[in-house]
Amino acid sequence: MLDSSGRIDILRDIDFVLKARETAAIVGASGSGKSTLLSIIAGLDTPTRGTVRLVGRDLFAMSEDQRAALRAQQIGFVFQSFQLLGNLTALENVMLPLELADRRDARRAATEMLARVGLSERLGHYPRVLSGGEQQRVALARAFVVRPAVLLADEPTGSLDFATGERVMELMFDLNRELGTTLVLVTHDSAIASRCQRRIIIEAGRVLAGLADAGSMEPVSPQPF
Repeated sequence: MLDSSGRIDILRDIDFVLKARETAAIVGASGSGKSTLLSIIAGLDTPTRGTVRLVGRDLFAMSEDQRAALRAQQIGFVFQSFQLLGNLTALENVMLPLELADRRDARRAATEMLARVGLSERLGHYPRVLSGGEQQRVALARAFVVRPAVLLADEPTGSLDFATGERVMELMFDLNRELGTTLVLVTHDSAIASRCQRRIIIEAGRVLAGLADAGSMEPVSPQPF
């Protein structure tokens, strides 16, 4: 990126591969580039150079419309601030990605997923009347309802108290195992990071260490940028 002092390299020499069903935590100090890396993995930000391959496809050889379509089919997102639409009920928020994909079973699938996260009694409630933990569970249901190949989570417990955050993370890992999704999460919490199979440590825009076993399947494969 550029600022008044010239070009700033946020990420440099990033090179790693994630295998299907793997759980990985991206950790590092504030400002180290963790969230930027997550955005690039998703194809939301475009690197100056380099490649990200998602389920075998080069994201940056595609048009923005093609990337958006691939994200809708293959990627789920969970954010610290929940990112629910306030004018939609819990059920409607979870139905939305299915409706955008023209799924005829959107209501049934969304209802079942909300039941899975323990919100069967809250289907018709709007985000403003839900607790933070309930809103994050709606966000989890929305992310997992499309059965994505990859789930990207940016500080998913950052807005929650400790006990609620623990319950949300337990649910996230349970759903990840059940649905066979590759989970990549940004976190400052060492306890959460220790639950992942792999830790990718970012320092000053570079991978300081990536602790994991090698894998044979590569749903997400950032190459040097």
